[in-house]
Order: sequence, then structure tokens, then C-alpha cells
Amino acid sequence: MTQPPQPPNEPPQGGFGAPQDSPPGGFGAPTPPPADPFGKQPASQPPPSAGGFGAPQAPPPGGFGAPQAPPAGPQQQPGYGYPQTPPQQPGYGYPQTPPGGGYGMPPGQPPQQGYGYPTAPMQSQYVPPQQGGNGGKKFGTQTQIVVAAVVAVALIVGGGVWFASSGGDGKKKEASNSTGTTGDGKGGSGSGLGGGKEKAPANTKATVAFKLPEPKVTDVTAVNGSWLTDKAFVKSGVNEIAAYDKVKGTKLWSVPLDGQLCAASRHMSKDFKTAIAFEAGKATKANKYPPCTQVGALDLTSGKLMWSKSVTAASGGDEPIRFDEITLSGTTVAAGGTEGGAAFDLATGAERWKPKVSADGCYDKGYGGGDALAVVRKCGTYDDPQLVIQALNPTTGAPLSSYKMPPGVEYASIVSTKPLVVAADVGDTAGDGSGISDFFSIDATTGKLLTKIAADGGKYAARCGSTEVETCQHLAVGNNRIYLPTEEHEGSTGEYGGTNEIVSFDLTTGKPTSDKADAGDLYTMFPIRMDGSNIIAYREPPYNKGGQIVSIDGSTFKQTVLLENPAGESDRNAETSFSADYAEFLYSGGRLFISETMVSKRGDSSLDANRFLAVSFGAG
Repeated sequence: MTQPPQPPNEPPQGGFGAPQDSPPGGFGAPTPPPADPFGKQPASQPPPSAGGFGAPQAPPPGGFGAPQAPPAGPQQQPGYGYPQTPPQQPGYGYPQTPPGGGYGMPPGQPPQQGYGYPTAPMQSQYVPPQQGGNGGKKFGTQTQIVVAAVVAVALIVGGGVWFASSGGDGKKKEASNSTGTTGDGKGGSGSGLGGGKEKAPANTKATVAFKLPEPKVTDVTAVNGSWLTDKAFVKSGVNEIAAYDKVKGTKLWSVPLDGQLCAASRHMSKDFKTAIAFEAGKATKANKYPPCTQVGALDLTSGKLMWSKSVTAASGGDEPIRFDEITLSGTTVAAGGTEGGAAFDLATGAERWKPKVSADGCYDKGYGGGDALAVVRKCGTYDDPQLVIQALNPTTGAPLSSYKMPPGVEYASIVSTKPLVVAADVGDTAGDGSGISDFFSIDATTGKLLTKIAADGGKYAARCGSTEVETCQHLAVGNNRIYLPTEEHEGSTGEYGGTNEIVSFDLTTGKPTSDKADAGDLYTMFPIRMDGSNIIAYREPPYNKGGQIVSIDGSTFKQTVLLENPAGESDRNAETSFSADYAEFLYSGGRLFISETMVSKRGDSSLDANRFLAVSFGAG
């Protein structure tokens, strides 16, 4: 297939696709138009005897059963799901592209499916998102036992490392409406902070509201993208996006697409409009990997595709630009990739700017949206890249400030735009495939670095797509702090399974605070999003219980259980059939929605009976 022109000093790329995920904040957090774009802002698994054959497993780190690159086309880099600039060492648990087929497979051939977990993208030439495109979760003791008993392949996995953050400033906190925050800044009696909207119902015991069956496919297909409106749960399918009644799960509407969805904004406008990117046509035998060139705006209330279009480069040529990612900030839709970035008006689709490579070879790799708009701009040569983080005017694209990342940093992820927080693996030192060795807290007004926070991969379990810009998950930003889960470690019971904590760092000083929320023995947890000044977190369950949604008070760090999922075997199997690193989590108003980011051809295994596109739990 003829490839489009590449940016200067970049190696040729494969076909482009761009699925999206629900990182902290998840898909669907309403995004108000930024009046002041950059104002200063101060699961454990069951033991063999209990879970038995068929217990859901965490995806192994590449190789047998891990997502693989398509058998045709040039080699791609792992990460949140788009072809990337090689070479980049695949991260722990990321889709891999081994020289051969991985663990004894023939060259170019995808391996067998790994016990219900998705493998190589064949419907589209991309690796689907991992709710943010992150590396796989480290295996704890319990998971190691199950994997050894069930999966017939040799895996070397590391146990969790204990860490609990303490000390630091501890008390001084300022509420902020950071990216992913959906609270109204009211409530929180006596906390001195804004509190949140989510309150515990009279009865926190949940039941399964509905289960959506997986669509039938012949190849691995990305189905990334999910949103919540006031009435509907909206989810991508095969060449369509469909809305379902939040309570009953009945289909409300369906929007057909010319090709498969390859990127989805995690943000929405207040009136439930969002942005998507999709392939130029449906896959055929002659063209298995249509390019991801179409950008569109979707009304999630009416179920209408408001507009869709492609764009060519400002520097000339009539070949449509291929995009990897898409985001939304206010009324600006911004799409980026290795061919540059473009922006459009949300309501009309009018072009606000087009991809343009500057004289020094710089181009917009990708954008972060939400309360403000920021970009990762890549400059320099392939052997000597220079990344620049810029706060942008969302209407014109003009830079408001610039910060140069340390030399040698090849990729960076925008964690939050207001406040501006960036993650990177400096010098490839993370060592765990998380894509994070450090967080950079940047003053978006001046472009000055406020502080750099070292995030040891052996201690913290947040993830960012190593080659994508807005794909971070399992973390949250608010109250002038960044909230991170620690890695799983042994609990106090000595039973199968471990536990962990959620801790925080101050974004001004970079110091750890006294915040610490314990998951409890046999549970592990991670942030989903902010709710005002509170943190909404998901507690992954042990083998004999259901998961939980908790609200963590931003001031006291006291946990309040909002939802307790059922412990019955069939319901628990449905919940745990989703891998936390490969799924999207949305919670609002007493309802939890967990959905897949990719689906694959069903096999004869009994494990396939417990595969769903999405599962919803409701309280009361």
C-alpha cells in the first residue's frame, strides 16, 4: 500500500488507526468550554482451588496470548493503539511485535488467543487501546499461581513491591476543576474542599443491570470509546456507534460509520457532543487496513454524526492526513499523529488549522484536551528528538507557553491540561512498561517547570501509552495533586492475593503528601476520575467477592463505598472477564459500566462464554 509522505527525519510509518480509551476520568467526562484556557491552578485473582480453570487472567507481557501486530505491513510500536515512530522498546504488557510470531510462532503470524484476552489487530492496522494504552499490570502472588496452573506457557512475572507514601505537606490543599473532574465544587462538609456530586445510595448493593454481547468478528477489532449522557450509555461497535438505555440496556440508536472507529475523545461538551476519528472505508480482502483519515463530531443525545471530513497537509499534496488520536477542548476538536495535527470547530467542522511541518522539522504529535488544550510537539531528528510541551489557544492554535522536555525523551503523555501535567519515561528508566518514570508539573502561563516528580515503576501502578499523548490511566489530577496507585504487594492475611494503596504528590513542591487510602486485604484499587475534590476509585475484587466503587474524600482521605457488585459466580465472572488495563470504566449516579476496547473471534473455549462488549451494574 502506498504510504503518505512522512514528516522530515521520521522513518516510514505503517497504516494508521487510533483507538481511544477511558483513562482516569474515563470517556465521557463533560468538558465545559474553557473561558480561561490556562488559568493558574495552585484485582486479585482466585487461587486454583477457588477460581479453577477459566478464571480471568491479567494479560501476559507480550508473546503468547498478548496483542500482536498485524501480519502485513511494516513493524509498529506498541502502546495505546496507533502505529508509532520506531524503534521503541515495548512496555510490560503492551502489544508486542516480535521478530517472529512470539514464543515459537512463525514470522508475521499472530499467536493463539490468550484465554479470552484479545490478540493482534486484524480488522484495522492498529493495536486497540488499553483504556489509555498502558502496559499490563504487574502480577501478584495469586495471579502467578493461577497463570501457572491455567496458561500453558512459561512466563516470568514479578511480584508486587510494597510502598506507602507518607509525610510531605499533608494538609494544605486547594480544590481545582482539573481534567476529568465532573463535580460542581459543592459539598464536602467541613473539608474545606469542594466535595463531589457522587453520593452513596441508601442501598449500595448492586445487581447486574445488563450485559451487552460481543459483536461477532473474524479478526481482532478495536471497539474503543464509551461515554455516558444523562440517559444513555454510548459504546462503539463494529463500524457503528450505538446508545443503550442506562438502566435497561435496550438500544436507543445506532450511527453507522464508513469504516471502523480508530480514535475517540475521552471528553464531551456540556451538551453531550464529542469527537471521533474513523477509517476511510470498511476492510476488504484487497484493503485490510483502511487509513484512519476521517474526523467527525457526534451528537450523543440525538445519535447523529454532525459532520465528517478529511484534511490534507497545509504544505501541499492531496493525500488525506492520517491521525492517531483525537481530543476535545471547549469547541475545538484536535487530532494528531506522526503526519502532524489539525483542528476543527466542533459545531461546524470548519478547519481551525491544518498539519504543517515547520522549517526546523517540528510537528504536532498529539493533543491533550479537557479544560484547556495542550500539545506535544516533536522537533529535531529521529536520532536526536526534542519534545516541546505547549499550552495552546484552542481557537487559533497559537502557543501560549512552551516547555522543552529533557534531551533524549522520545515520547510524552499529557496527563492533565489544567493544571498542566505531563508524564514521560526519561532515559527509558521506568523499566516496567508503564511509560512513566517522571511527572512534570508545568506552569501553563509561563512554560516554567514547577516540579518534577519521580515515579518509580516498582512502586507505582499508573500507566501511560508510551507513544501516545492522551492515554494515561489509573491516575487522577485534582486539588493541586496527582493521585497514584501503588503496585500490588502482600497483604496482612497471608492469603492468595495482595493489596495496594492510593497516594498523592503535591504538584507545586513535588513532595509526597500524607494521603493514603488502603484498598484492604485481597483488594487492589486505582483512581477512575475526580469528582469535585474527591477521587472516584475502583476496587478490584478477590476471587470470592464483587468489585467496589469508592469515593475518597479529598481532604480526609476517608473512603465511602458507593457501589458493591454482586459476588455470585456468574456475575463475578462477567465483571472479572475485563482486564483493568484493557477496559474502560465509567461510573455515575450509582451505575458502573465496564466495556471492552477490543474484541476477537470466539473460540471453542468455555472461557469465551463469559465475554461481553459491556457490563453494567446498578445499585438499589
